[in-house]
Amino acid sequence: MKFIESARPYVLALFRIVVGLLFACNGAAKIFGVLGGGAMPFGSWPGWYAGVIELVGGVLVMLGLGTRIAALVCSGEMAYAYFVVHQPKALWPIQNDGELSALYSWAFLLIAVMGPGAWALDAISARARDRERPRPQEPSENDPLTTH
Repeated sequence: MKFIESARPYVLALFRIVVGLLFACNGAAKIFGVLGGGAMPFGSWPGWYAGVIELVGGVLVMLGLGTRIAALVCSGEMAYAYFVVHQPKALWPIQNDGELSALYSWAFLLIAVMGPGAWALDAISARARDRERPRPQEPSENDPLTTH
């Protein structure tokens, strides 16, 4: 079990990277009409805006940059898509073609709660900030402000 625990941040990172990449591909298909998708007209509601969230949010999650906030926005977008577009057609996701929206919503919620895992730009930038931050000095015995 120790191996599984030590692998957790790396498996979470791989999950984040794959989910973010696939989501960004959906957004690119909607905005640019690539990868077999049809481009949405610029500014059309809600398709074009969903594409922007998917492309930008997917890239941010994939890179691990602003991960928790980006994942929460992506989760909300997919929950909206499920309840507004798919759920009115039928009760079950298998019936209303909403499986992908439901899975993305829950996957992004998991990433938002669990964090980015390893290999995230958030962690790299946090380490750089910590190195630049001055360290407090230990008080000496000759320091008149130190109470003994």
